[in-house]
Amino acid sequence: MEALLYEKLEDKKVRCNLCHHHCVIKDGNRGICSVRENRGGILESLVYGKLIARHIDPIEKKPLFHYLPGSLSYSISTVGCNFRCLFCQNADIAQMPSDRKGMIMGDYCSPEGVVTEAFEGNCKTIAYTYTEPTVYFETALDTAKIAHGKGIKNVFVTNGYMTPEAVRLISPYLDAANVDLKAFNDDFYKKICGARRTYVLETLKEMKAQGIFLEITTLIVPGLNDDMKELGALADFIVKALGPEVPWHISRFHPTYKLIDRPATPHATLIKAREIGIKAGLRYVYTGNVPGDEGEHTYCYQCGKLLLKRMGFCVRQNFIQDGCCPDCGAVIDIVFHRN
Repeated sequence: MEALLYEKLEDKKVRCNLCHHHCVIKDGNRGICSVRENRGGILESLVYGKLIARHIDPIEKKPLFHYLPGSLSYSISTVGCNFRCLFCQNADIAQMPSDRKGMIMGDYCSPEGVVTEAFEGNCKTIAYTYTEPTVYFETALDTAKIAHGKGIKNVFVTNGYMTPEAVRLISPYLDAANVDLKAFNDDFYKKICGARRTYVLETLKEMKAQGIFLEITTLIVPGLNDDMKELGALADFIVKALGPEVPWHISRFHPTYKLIDRPATPHATLIKAREIGIKAGLRYVYTGNVPGDEGEHTYCYQCGKLLLKRMGFCVRQNFIQDGCCPDCGAVIDIVFHRN
């Protein structure tokens, strides 16, 4: 299928404008994502509808804790990614084309088919996740349009590297997103992810301006992005540029893929980072990949009352009344209904 958001150049070259790499691709070659190929001066998506994964998950697994909590999300992905994170937790599918000489696997499912399966599975949302949804943008956009017509919402789990043009194109149909803000220093992004931090910050601001509900995740890697001053600056950015109501998920790293020389994140680091986020003014800061930790619950930012008690990805108890804390009346920043 012909790709969206590209321009034709001389000598049958094309420039892809889907993400901030802005790949200039010669005839017969692919972009950094390895799933968009120049064929005779036409940029083609090689993964349209070619799903490598589709599952029904709790929305909390994305993780989205403040958007339709306790609901199910029909989760899909194709292969491919426009990042090269050394700690990629889904490298077997995200990095498949780049690691396996361009290999692309997956079974075709039409956008209509995805929406039908989501509806039959009693899913309130469709999540474009597991790999990077930007690289299968055409599939996501077509599916999201149909889903909205059926009353099903759409959420991205993304690295946030898409261009403003891409954000604006999907925004009428994209209801929420969890964006990985992987670090707050450029060296980490360049050396560990193969990208630039500044563009992720721009995407976050653009998503907020477009009215997309945001949550943010940072995977803490020991010795690479766990400096407490840096984490404080990251939290300060969220508060000042996006708003104190935006939830921040701080996740525990486990050695994987090409980053196996680092230990798992100490629990104490997560606790300290959570404290820093709260001190910076964030209302909701969560610890992830630590089942049973108190940092996975939602507390009232005003009086401290336990409001949502979770165990893993399940909501066990909900004490919120009419969107407010039952003790102090503070309005809690959670979307409980699709409309």
